[in-house]
Amino acid sequence: MKHQARKRFGQNFLQDDFIIDSIIDALNPQSHEHIVEIGPGRGALTQSLVNSGAQLDLIELDRDLIENLNKRCQDRDNIHIHNVDVLKFDFTSLTTSPDRLRIIGNLPYNISTPLIFHLLDTISLVHDMHFMLQKEVVQRLAAEPGNKHYGRLGIMVQYFCQVEYLLDVPPESFTPAPKVDSAVVRLTPHKEITHQANDFTIFKKLVTQAFSQRRKTLRNNLKGTLSDAEIISIDIDPSARAEILSLQQFVELSNLLKNI
Repeated sequence: MKHQARKRFGQNFLQDDFIIDSIIDALNPQSHEHIVEIGPGRGALTQSLVNSGAQLDLIELDRDLIENLNKRCQDRDNIHIHNVDVLKFDFTSLTTSPDRLRIIGNLPYNISTPLIFHLLDTISLVHDMHFMLQKEVVQRLAAEPGNKHYGRLGIMVQYFCQVEYLLDVPPESFTPAPKVDSAVVRLTPHKEITHQANDFTIFKKLVTQAFSQRRKTLRNNLKGTLSDAEIISIDIDPSARAEILSLQQFVELSNLLKNI
C-alpha cells in the first residue's frame, strides 16, 4: 500500500520526473563521494543516488517510510538508513573529515530554517548542499542588500556559503500539492570566510538585533549597543535600515564590539 503523506511530518512527496532529473543533474553524484539525503520519503531521488555508487546515508523520521526504503535498497551495500530526527542528528557521527559530505534533501517547510542553522554548526564537514525549499526561503537565502527578502537568514548563510538559486518547482510536482511554490538551492561553503567576524556569536546577535524591527533604523535597533558615533566611524549612516547593509558592513559593525 502506498504511504499516505503525514501532515505532522510536513510530507509532500516529489513526483515530477523532470524536476527529479534536474536535481540529480545539478548534484551530479559520483561513486567516490559521501552523500547524505535528508527526508528521502518515497525515494524519488534515492534510487539515482544509490545507483551512482556513492556512500549514502539516509535520514528519515517516519518509520513506515524506512520499511519501504529498506525493501528497495536491501541488496545494496553502499546505503545506511538512520531513523532519527535530523534536527537532533550529529553529523560528526558520519565523518570528521573537512569538505566531505554532500547533503541533499526535499525539506519539510516547518524545519527548513532551523535545519540550515543546525548544519551551519558543522559546516566544515560539508562540501555542498542541495535543498528543495519553500520558494520564499530560497529567495531569502539568495537575497542581496536592498531586496525585500534580505534579512538575518540570508546574511548568516552567506557568511558561510555561496548561494545559487537553481530552479523553481511548482506545487503540482508534489503529492499532495503544497499551497506554496518551491525552489531548489545550492549552498557551497566558502573555502575561506571572505569577511571574518572577530567573534561569531557577537556577529550573530548583532544581525538579529539589527533586524528586530525591520522598519526601524540602525540607531533605534542598536540603541544601547552602538552609538551614532561608532556607527558613523565605519561610514555607515545610523538612520539607515538594516536591509541596505552588506554582509561586510555587518561584520565591521560587530567587530566594533567586545560583547553584546
